[in-house]
Parts: sequence; C-alpha cells; structure tokens
Amino acid sequence: MEFIVGYPEGLPLVTDYLAGKGRADDFFRGSFSSLENFRSKAMEVDGRFGHAERERAVEAILVPPGADATRLEAFVERGGYVVTTGQQPGLLGGPLYNIYKALTAARLADVLEQRLGKPVIPLFWVLSEDHDWAEANHTEIIGVDNEIHRIELEKMDSEVHPPIHRIQIGSAGRDRIEEFVQTLPDTDFSSCYIELIRGSFRPESTLADGFHALLQELLGRFGVFFTDAAHPAVKRHSSQMLLEELERAEELEAVLATTGEALSAAGYALQVPLLKGGVNMFMEGPAGRERLYREGDGFRLRTSGVHVTLEDVKERQAENPLVLSPNVLLRPVVESSVFPTLSYVGGPGEIAYFAQLGEYFRAHGLEMPVVHPRLGVTLVEKKIRKILDKFALPLRVLERPFHEVAGEIARAGVPAEVEQAIEGLKGSVIKGTGELEQTVNSIDPTLKGGVAQVRSQAFSALENLERKIVQAIKRENEIGLAQLEKAQLHLYPSGKPAERVQNPFYFLTRYGGAFLDDLYENFELNL
Repeated sequence: MEFIVGYPEGLPLVTDYLAGKGRADDFFRGSFSSLENFRSKAMEVDGRFGHAERERAVEAILVPPGADATRLEAFVERGGYVVTTGQQPGLLGGPLYNIYKALTAARLADVLEQRLGKPVIPLFWVLSEDHDWAEANHTEIIGVDNEIHRIELEKMDSEVHPPIHRIQIGSAGRDRIEEFVQTLPDTDFSSCYIELIRGSFRPESTLADGFHALLQELLGRFGVFFTDAAHPAVKRHSSQMLLEELERAEELEAVLATTGEALSAAGYALQVPLLKGGVNMFMEGPAGRERLYREGDGFRLRTSGVHVTLEDVKERQAENPLVLSPNVLLRPVVESSVFPTLSYVGGPGEIAYFAQLGEYFRAHGLEMPVVHPRLGVTLVEKKIRKILDKFALPLRVLERPFHEVAGEIARAGVPAEVEQAIEGLKGSVIKGTGELEQTVNSIDPTLKGGVAQVRSQAFSALENLERKIVQAIKRENEIGLAQLEKAQLHLYPSGKPAERVQNPFYFLTRYGGAFLDDLYENFELNL
C-alpha cells in the first residue's frame, strides 16, 4: 500500500500559513517549521509552569494501555511540555484523520524532545463537552460488498442537546455496532478488533467512553496520552478562568472583534463567526448545552431563553463544575492554562480559527501555542493502484464527478482515424456551406439564413454522432469504468478525501496493527 503524505488544504489563510506567504504569520506565533519559535514558547511556558503546576497538570492526564506511565514522572521532574491535539468523540473512532492527528502529535513530540532536551508528551484532548450530535453520531466505512455504509445512532430527544459525555449508546446503539461489525472482512486480524469494538461501545457506555477506550487501545503504544474536557481535574483547574471569562465578557468580545477586523483587512475570512453579545461559553440548561449571551445584568441561555445572573452561574458551577464549558475559541486558552502546551496539532479548520486567538490569549495572560498542521495521507491499496495505472490517471482526477471522468476517458478512447474523419467532415461542411452562401447571395440575399440553418443542422447531427460514439466506447469499457468508479469510492467517498470519511477499521481489519506502524513511520517531521 502507498502512503502519500502531505498537509491537507484549507482556506487561503491556511494555504498562506503552510507556505509562509502573505500576512498569515502575523496571526500566529511565527512559522511552525522554526525551532526558535518552539524555544520561545517553551520559555513562556516555563514562566507559568513550575514543579507544582506540572504535577497539577498530570492529575488531568489519562494513561492508556501500552503507554509508559513513568514518562509523566520525568515530565514533572525535568520540566516537560505537551503537544496537544484533539477531537470531539465520534462513533467507532470517527474518520481516519483522528488517527492522523494523534500520530502527527506523537511525531512532533518526539522531534521536540530531541531538539529541546526535555520530555515532551503528546496529549489527545477528547472534546466530550461538545454537543454537535449530527457530527458525532455516525461513521462511514466501505464494507466487504465494496459499498459505503453509514452507521448512525439515533437521538432520544431531538429538542434537547446535552454534551456528548452524557449520551449513552443504549440497546438500539448496540444494534448499530453489530451492523458495523457485519461490514468488516473475516481476516486474521478481525476478531481482536471486533472484540475491541464491542467492548468499547457497550449499551451502558457513553459515546465519549467508547471513543476513549477505542483510541487509547490503538494509540497508547505510540506514547499518546489522553485527557478529557469533562475530566474532574480539568474542570477544577479551569473553573476560575471560566468565571473570569463571564466577568470580562464584553471586554473579551471586543478583543476578538479587533482581531477579526485585522484578518478581514488582510483579506482573510473568519473561520468562527463572532456573534454580538455572545459569550465564549456554554451552560447546561433546559435545552441541554446552551450558548450564553450577555443580557442586562446577566446572561441569557440562547435556546431556552432563560435569564441567569453571574451569581446564579457561580452557584450552579459550585454545585456541579460540569455545567459550564468553553466554546471553540475559549477551549484552546483553557487547554494552555491547564497544561504546559508548546504546540497544538490541528486540521485546516482549526488552524484557521487559531488565527483569531493571538490577542485573546494575551488578554488571558498567555501566549498562543505554535500551531502545527496535522499530516494527511492518501492511502492507495495495490488493487486501486492497478486500476489507476490501467487508465494512466493521476489521483486528483478522481476528485471530480465520475460522469465527467468517464466522459473524458471515453473521448480519449475515440480512434484517431474516427476523429480525423469527423474533423474532415466538419471542414467540408464549413467549406461547402461557405461556397453555397456566396452562390445563393447573388440570387436572393435572404437565402443566406437558410444556408446557415443547414450548417447548424449538420454540426448538430455531427455532435449527436460524436456522443453516440463516446457512449459506444463507454459500453465497450463498462467493466473498466466500473472498476474506476470503485477506485474513486475508495479514494474520494462521497466526493471527499477518504481521511475525512473512511473509518480506520477498514484498514485495521485488513492489515492489522502494522497499518498504524507504517503510518507512524511515514509521518516524518523535521525542525
């Protein structure tokens, strides 16, 4: 299998940041390829994190199977750092890019540890407080029938949107897990992975529990550690920051607005829209996890419309720290306050929203981490490579709608002598009608319109003939084009890169744990 590794594409801001062009670097902590930027960030972290603060950070770190717990002791004693990445929980581990994020973080941590001479821990932050059920509740996989299957959990109450860590798989979910298992091939590797899947996603488990169990088992041996947005230690160590965010909501909204204006002036779009009066925080209310808005002497819960004062919020947080949670802009700031974070590994969307956060970090007394892009991989199995070679096609061609690709292949298959004959006939029509036009003009100038109509009808008939020839070639190549369509399904399912759609168990059950080892080896980073 081929591993074609690179950085995923994104908005112009992201493209410029990856290429070191334009004004993109102005909105980040300099280039992610500069070791000096990491050294500078390490100095800033050391100014905030001593022995006690690192001990406190370890309270929020989960040690997965296969990881070396003594690494955390060295992390505390030798003044270590973390490289973080993260994702909201996804059913059955979500798409491949979750694995890519974690392994990029592991690789970057390795390189930084060697270059800085201190322990650097890769840390996967599970965003279990998110409530985007439509994104988390499903996975897609190409089954043994060579068709794509979408496995989706239903929600009990469509009107309430609780954080994902509160939603159990349930008995109906168990049936969906079995449906997923039926898509997997019977190989030497499948039984252990099926056991892992069933053991992780039990009816009594939450979606977040299952996501943790599955990814920790897969990634622990690469030295990836885990934490969770709802971890008691995370909530304990960030509770004061959340209250300060509420108290300074109007001021901090203005800080973000100023950066947003600067991005727009530089020609870049905002990844995260800034809503007037919106606080960068959610509170659990009657409608689940609800966005807070400034209103009068307090705040309004966006969906239910309930009004709460700052004192109400403080009382509820004191009773249950889980009721408050940061939004997408505040979460990285919380993360850097809890952990000694050198770098965040993100996809294109995350890189774009970090560009909005430089001054926001400073308003909280912090500096933003160095934002490093996750690696992306196009995985080309041997069976797919054979098909591509047969048609002599580059991969990117298959990003386009298949009917366009098939049409081009068929047109390219038209014999040269047929093309020459058609072009000759077109030339004859042009020449003949041109001569006829001159002849009839001396009889009656209005007859020129009739000649033009004859020419148009002739060209229309020729175009129709060309379409029929192309269709005949398509029928002749029906088997080959069907194979090509399946290759497209594997490389660009639903018209998207496979890493954003395909579940990793497609590859794990076919190639075993060596698939992850090969990924790790192909993720080369240099500083």
